[in-house]
Amino acid sequence: MEGVVRRRPPEEGESYFMSMTDMMVGLLLIFIILLAYFALNLQSKTEELTGAKRTRAEILGDLQQSLKDKGLQVEIDTRTGVLRLPDDVLFDKGRFDLSDRGQTAVGKVAGAMVEVLPCFTASDLCKGERSPHLIDAVFVEGHTDSDAMYGGMNNYGLSVRRAESTFAMLQRAQPDLQGFLNRPASEPGSAPILGLSGYGPDRPIAQGDDEAAKKRNRRIDLRFLMTTPGSGLDKEILRPAK
Repeated sequence: MEGVVRRRPPEEGESYFMSMTDMMVGLLLIFIILLAYFALNLQSKTEELTGAKRTRAEILGDLQQSLKDKGLQVEIDTRTGVLRLPDDVLFDKGRFDLSDRGQTAVGKVAGAMVEVLPCFTASDLCKGERSPHLIDAVFVEGHTDSDAMYGGMNNYGLSVRRAESTFAMLQRAQPDLQGFLNRPASEPGSAPILGLSGYGPDRPIAQGDDEAAKKRNRRIDLRFLMTTPGSGLDKEILRPAK
């Protein structure tokens, strides 16, 4: 009949091309969704880490102010998370046992820690709102200058023994510090936040052989480490299917 248009059925090649296009669009959509998810997850982790660093800086500032009120001047480094105690405040030259002045100073540090830290740990002493960013560890670090030691002990041994003396005095002055945990006792990995280490002359903060530089390098550092964010939902995506 005139006026009737017959439509030609699609050829097999065209159908195959359309199917491939649809599949590629679907894969691209899935890729975009996954990319957006991981971007949001990364942003969340970054914000959590940034928040933990801000919290650590707040802790250090509060400790410094508390110690200043108690008559003890200390140095803080918010970038590395360190509260620094000069060696000459704590020890006589070449000795690892705390001087009377040193015992008093460390007692003040312990008191400030009990005042400031409870709600940044899993301590029962927290009376307010617990921080979402908890302290994972506080390392009592011993450091020395590079001058050779005599009498059977080297700088590494001296730094460790000085860290031990400071560590023990902190807990003796404030036994409650032993209950400051990085997470509740019922959770795996729960442990006291206090630990110790000695580095001898390996981590100087001042260069040079003059006495001023050596004095800076002889010190006890309290290094604060914050709990890092968990792996979150990305672990669920990467887990093999059962």
